Amino acid sequence: MRRRPALLLLPMLALAGCMTAAPPARRQPTIVFFNADSAALDSNAATLVAEAAERAKANPTLPVRVRGFTAPEGSAGYNRSLSEARARNVADVLVAAGVNRIRIVVEPRGPVPFESIPTESRRVEIVLGD
Repeated sequence: MRRRPALLLLPMLALAGCMTAAPPARRQPTIVFFNADSAALDSNAATLVAEAAERAKANPTLPVRVRGFTAPEGSAGYNRSLSEARARNVADVLVAAGVNRIRIVVEPRGPVPFESIPTESRRVEIVLGD
């Protein structure tokens, strides 16, 4: 008797049709670092923001969150203003690169404790999606 391999595939095809796709992996933020007491982007930071802009333009339905942070030194008001200035500068560069401003949410976070090294607190995180 001759085997029919096609018949063996039918149950597997039926099961495959019932499977759902895995959810997309959580997107890692693009992290842009700043010098102390500065909201200016250096050339490395500008390159990172440009790359983030390209990813944002390739995914036009996703929001873009721009979160600004500062180191804990100084007054809370100064640090809040600095974290907002950093985030707004990054948002402005994203817009200049072609990302629709309406998609961008600026979130100044203010001072955060030092992590492994002090410069990690002086940053902006660009998050594509929620």
